[in-house]
Amino acid sequence: MMKRLFAFFALFVSLTAFSYARDLPDFTELAEKYGSSVVNVSTTQTVRNTNVFPQIPNLSEDDPMYDFFRRFMPPNKGKKGPHEFQSRSLGSGFIISADGYILTNAHVVDGADEVTVRLTDKREFRAKVIGSDPKTDVALIKIEANNLPRVTIGKPDQLRVGEWVAAIGSPFGFDNSITAGIVSAKGRSLPQENYVPFIQTDVAINPGNSGGPLFNMKGEVVGINSQ
Repeated sequence: MMKRLFAFFALFVSLTAFSYARDLPDFTELAEKYGSSVVNVSTTQTVRNTNVFPQIPNLSEDDPMYDFFRRFMPPNKGKKGPHEFQSRSLGSGFIISADGYILTNAHVVDGADEVTVRLTDKREFRAKVIGSDPKTDVALIKIEANNLPRVTIGKPDQLRVGEWVAAIGSPFGFDNSITAGIVSAKGRSLPQENYVPFIQTDVAINPGNSGGPLFNMKGEVVGINSQ
């Protein structure tokens, strides 16, 4: 009797798991069709630092603290006056036209001296910033290329809370990574930022995802991920 009950229970659990898995959304077609429309955006910026750092203490090389100060003091080692260094950052973007127009976050390209776009086929292009709006955190950039794969823009106002969505981007520089989740809320606003309503989701977003697209289940872009 116990064996029969156990067998029935195991069958019930198996059928329940199968039914649950069958009801989960499948993002394979979306990733295959639109993954190549998502790009890696990297920037370099010259940062001018005006801080004045203290001199390394006058220690002998035999002093146990000498090696510590030698390793961890700032590069200018007490030199007064401003100095410059190159700052690099990573983000994502998505192609909206076959002739090279790309949307990304404004903060990704803000102040950049050089913007580079890398496609999924590993080709790299120097990009020009066409326009940027810090309030909406949206920027339009352009590369000189043709016949590029592009996304389809959807209607964010038709999103429903609880609906499945997916993000594709380059977290930590890893190209074409996809994560999925649901719409948690609509019309969110940050403190003192009432200019644009945000879509809140539980999709995993990491550094480098900023500027990448948020897709609905139809494969339409309904938002830009920002972190």
